[in-house]
Amino acid sequence: MKHIELKGQVREAGNKAAIKAIRREGFVPCNIYGNGLENILFSIDAKDLKTITHTPNSFIIDLELSNGTKLNCVLHEIQYHPVTDEALHVDFLNVVADKPVVINVPVQVTGHSEGVKMGGKLLVSSRKLRVSAMMDKLPDLLEVDTTNLMIGKQIVAGDLNYEGVTIVSPKATIICSVRPTRATAQAKNAE
Repeated sequence: MKHIELKGQVREAGNKAAIKAIRREGFVPCNIYGNGLENILFSIDAKDLKTITHTPNSFIIDLELSNGTKLNCVLHEIQYHPVTDEALHVDFLNVVADKPVVINVPVQVTGHSEGVKMGGKLLVSSRKLRVSAMMDKLPDLLEVDTTNLMIGKQIVAGDLNYEGVTIVSPKATIICSVRPTRATAQAKNAE
């Protein structure tokens, strides 16, 4: 999986006024925890944060804090402002190389489906799947081949299998399907 570097400024726990002052300066308050790590409060430049939030890709984040601490983490949760859609607070989860990492990974649909060749329409229902794997086995994306997909059929998360990766998303999660179109339905009725 791709790595990306972010730099954070360690901060002290503060009241609402202190948090608002951080946001006015163009920073987003953050928190990192997990894997026996004591909570660390810090802030990240809002522009730097957009490199991981405004992309369909998933990353392992190499976080360097102002006190010299270097950690690997993944994006865990973001709270957005309801009107402006600006990030208000971000939680990161510390990850280590010897424990499995659970993360959302983008799905890439490949192949030209037999059902589409017959006049059906390919619908992609899931753009990401939640997976668990060791950090060095995490894929950048999950390829789903639709070549043998017929009209009225679908591919679900339970159908997929990748080496060294466990799919955590529910087995019934629909990845993609081929639906009949009006033209295929009329052709079938005309027979």
